[in-house]
Formats: sequence, C-alpha cells, structure tokens
Amino acid sequence: MSLLQNLTSDTSSGAVPDLRLQQLTAWLATLNVVDVASARPASADASFRRYFRVDVLPDQQGALGATLVVMDAPPERENVLAFVKLDEMLTHAGVTVPRIVATDYERGFLLMSDLGVTTYLQVLDHDNASTMYAEALEALVKFQLTSEPGVLPEYDRAFMLREMMLFPEWYIGQHLKATLSDQQAAELQAVFDAILANVTAQQRVYVHRDFHSRNLMWMDAGNPGVLDFQDALYGPMTYDLASLLRDAYVQWDEELVLDWAIRYWQHAKSLGLPVSQDIDAFYQDFEYAGLQRHLKILGLFCRLNYRDGKAQYLHDLPTVMDYVRKTANRYKELRPLVRLLDQLEDKQPQVGYTF
Repeated sequence: MSLLQNLTSDTSSGAVPDLRLQQLTAWLATLNVVDVASARPASADASFRRYFRVDVLPDQQGALGATLVVMDAPPERENVLAFVKLDEMLTHAGVTVPRIVATDYERGFLLMSDLGVTTYLQVLDHDNASTMYAEALEALVKFQLTSEPGVLPEYDRAFMLREMMLFPEWYIGQHLKATLSDQQAAELQAVFDAILANVTAQQRVYVHRDFHSRNLMWMDAGNPGVLDFQDALYGPMTYDLASLLRDAYVQWDEELVLDWAIRYWQHAKSLGLPVSQDIDAFYQDFEYAGLQRHLKILGLFCRLNYRDGKAQYLHDLPTVMDYVRKTANRYKELRPLVRLLDQLEDKQPQVGYTF
C-alpha cells in the first residue's frame, strides 16, 4: 500500500481520513504521468503547503526526469496562482525554478519538476560558502533586474508593521509571558518607527521575502534552484540580501557577511540597480531591513511553536536574537530595543569598550 493510501484509508484508529490526499491521489491518477503508489514526503514547510515526491512513469522520463514533486496547497490558505505567476517571472529572469507540469487551480494542486533533495543549508561550509553565495547573489540580481512597479503587490509600511507586531504578540507575550508597560510599548513603537522609516525609504525591487539557505537548492548545474517564492512583493532593495546573508538557520562571521555584502553592492551598482551610492548608507539599509525581518521571525517562530505545534523553530531563536541585539546596539535610535530585551529577559547589560 502506498504512503498516500496509508494516509487516506487508515481509519482503524478512529482517525479522520485525509480528504485532500484522497483528492490529490485521484488527480494524479488521471494524469498518467507518475506512479501514484510511489508518493513520499518531499519536504517540511512552515506554511499550510505539503509536498510529495513521485516517480515518473518509465515512458515519460525522457521529457520529465525520474521524479516530480506535487504540491498540495489548500486554496483557502495558499495562493497557487501566485506561485505559477512568480515561477514564470523567475524563469523569464533566468533563475532556476521548478517547471510546472500540471495544475489544478481550483483544488490547489501542482505537479512540477524536481530540483533535488539537497538544500544550501545541507552543504554550506567555509570552503564552499563564497562560491555558493556568489551564485545565489547572481540569481538574486537577475530577479531584481527585471523589477517593474505595478506587477507585484507593494511590500509597504502597513504590511511590514503587521509582520513586526508578531514580535510583541508571540515572542514577548507568548514566549516570555510578559506584558509591556505603556512606556515599554511606546519605546518599542519608536524603534519600529525608526526601522520603518529606513526600509520604506529604500528603492524598490522585486523581493522574494524568504531568500535563504533552506529555500535554495544545490544542484549539478544552474545553481541555485529557488523555491518558496509565491509570496514575493515589490519592496526594499536590501531585504533579500539580508535574508540570505543574515540567515536564521546559519550564521557567518560578520567580516564575511560584510565582504559578501560589499561584493553584491559593487556588482548591483555596476548593473544599474538602485542601491545607495554610498557604501555606509547601503550597509545601514541592509542592517535595518535585516532587523525588520528578524523581529518578524522571532514572533513567527514562536507562533509556529505555540499555535501550530512546530517546536523545531524554537531552536533557531538564539541565532535570530543575536542578530537583533548586535544590530540594535550599533544605532542610537535602536538601542532602546536592547534595553527592553534586557528588562524582559532579566539580563545585565553588556559593558564594552570603543577605541
């Protein structure tokens, strides 16, 4: 019995049958492209999407390869049309993304080419990081160079503020079990305003919004394969750079990050992308965009744990918090955030010396 059959037909324990998987199985069977019985989980996801890997029927392998991936994206929660639109845009930009083989928009099913099983996160090390990041940044630049206003929704101030509000709700309220005083809430809002003032003033490009080591695939050719792009928006120039170089899942020495950021800045500037012409201003933009993202992630990871039962994301909180503290400490208008964290986490302030 196949995995899908097991998941959909085992009611001996009183479990409710998975109706979506029953529908997915039936849909795949009508395509006459894959061996439905071969289906197995392809990857974990922080969203409501599920992925299965399936073997291609022998007479179809010449055109499609040995395996394909099927996405189950409940239409009331996920936007399959957006995925297909972005897949076409990235393909046009010359970025490696899955090729769409078959779709059922009404039920939220997609069958697509398989970019493999090896993520950047699994193979990155100090020996290969410079090459791998150079290839990732080249893919990012290709996408950014195709940017046009009015094509994707705006990644605007209201959207970014909603994201950051996950931090007081889920990290402070649920994780730390703390309630902010009126003064603390006002100080946090002032930090949010400072962050938003910077990121909303940045030039706009297409933004993947989750451009990091778990969504980049290491392949034999065409690196990287890019996944999870369906939520892309039109937003701050440095956001995806911060997402990649200040990754929640892997952390590098700040000297390396600075070197990679400068190389990106030089390359982007030479191609006419709208980066700041001053490297110090550019790097500050990069830091503020990263801080906006990391405050969101602290709240998001806690929500994934406390609401959705995905406890594995709590393991990455220390890395993200380290980014937050280091960045906030470097800018006067952001330092109240560090003081607030010290109060909430009952930590003594770190004393340092500047020469």
